[in-house]
This record gives sequence, C-alpha cells and structure tokens, in this order.
Amino acid sequence: MEKPRPASAPPLRAVLFDAYGTLFDVYSVALLAEQLFPGHGQPLGVMWRDKQIEYAHLVSTSSGGAHYQPFWALTRAALRYACRRLGLALPAGHEEQLMNQYRHLSAFPENREVLQALKAQGVVTGILSNGDPAMLAVAVKSAGLDGLLDHVISVDGIRRYKTHPDAYALGPEATGLPAAQTAFVSCNSWDALAATWFGYCTLWVNRYQLPFETLGTEPLHIGTSLRDVLALPGLKRLPVQGAAA
Repeated sequence: MEKPRPASAPPLRAVLFDAYGTLFDVYSVALLAEQLFPGHGQPLGVMWRDKQIEYAHLVSTSSGGAHYQPFWALTRAALRYACRRLGLALPAGHEEQLMNQYRHLSAFPENREVLQALKAQGVVTGILSNGDPAMLAVAVKSAGLDGLLDHVISVDGIRRYKTHPDAYALGPEATGLPAAQTAFVSCNSWDALAATWFGYCTLWVNRYQLPFETLGTEPLHIGTSLRDVLALPGLKRLPVQGAAA
C-alpha cells in the first residue's frame, strides 16, 4: 500500500533501516534453540524477542531512564525470562551458545542487493537501532554489509530506546538531513508507527502478513520485502562525489 506523496514533498535523500527484525532475522535463533530444547525452539524465539522489546520500553519509560541497561544486557535478561516462563533449564553453556547466535543473526537475503543499489544511486544509507555499538558492529560485519552503510547509529549514547522521540532524532543529527527527506524502514509495526509520528517517510516491511497497529495512524508505505525501498516515490539520486555538476 502506498500513499501518494504531495507534490510539494521534499525528495528522499537518505534511507535508515531498523536492524533487528528488519536487516537481521531475530527469529533465526529458533533453529539453534530447537536443537538445544527440542519442541520449544519456535516459542522460545518468539517469547525471547517479545520480552526483549518489552524490557527496552520498560527501562526507557521508568524513572526517567534511571534503569537503563545496554541492549545486550536486556537481550540476555529476556532469554533468561523466556526460558523460565517455558520451564526450561538454561545451563551456562546453552545460554552462551544462544547469545552468540544472537550476535550473528542471519541476514535477510535481499539486504546486500538493496544497499548496493542505494549506494549506486548516491543515497545516504544507515542503521538506526536499539542495538548497542558492539552488537551492531558484529552483526554488520557478519552479514557482509561493511562499506554499504554510511551510518550505524545506536541509541546507546542517549540511553533511550525507540520509541522515545530522542532515539528517532539521532537520524537527522547523524545525516544532517531532515526526517521528511529520510525514509525509515522497519519490519516492526510499533517502530514504523513511532517513526511516522516523528516525521519520517516510513516503509513498514510486513514480512509476516500481520495487521498494522490500530492507533489511527498508518505508515506512509507498506511492502513485503526490503526491495520495496527501491520503489519509494521521491527517492532522489544524489550527486556522486567528484562528478561534474
């Protein structure tokens, strides 16, 4: 679904991607989880992710952020909770195996193709993520995306997770471009909604054919793959450095 951009809308000069769930498949950990806990891999993967997001929102909104912990710590805490909730013993060895798998999540297959196309067009590219810098550095390198991202932006420096508006403000601060000239791409509906409220041109990548949030606002665009980024109206080629004016 696309909403036509007004004729007066500024061109899109940058694309920022959410990382976890958008570039990197957070549910790919279920394969290892199934090996370690037969019959429980898929529910563990889902509950682990849900609790990770819940913890990020919780520490951002409680006591002015006084309870902030890095995303890696929240990810570990969420794993421990999910195992307890499912009645699964979590030996230290299993925990480290799963955490290491999370550090090296599978990347969605179209990532590199899309980022290469954007770079070839001179579009500014980046990640805007709840992940802490060390997590993101390993994930980007593991996925072979080095050199295809102009910015890898972590909320860790401000100690506030998305959906706090200060987190979304990091995008324009890093790129020097206003949110209205930036496409924000996320597979997480809550993320796409908050980014829309902030003022980004949003693309919700609905990989799993889910309903969108029912709070009265929709993303500007909806797709099913990251390839839909390349069809966004208003995506404008930037001058290539060194090219004739």
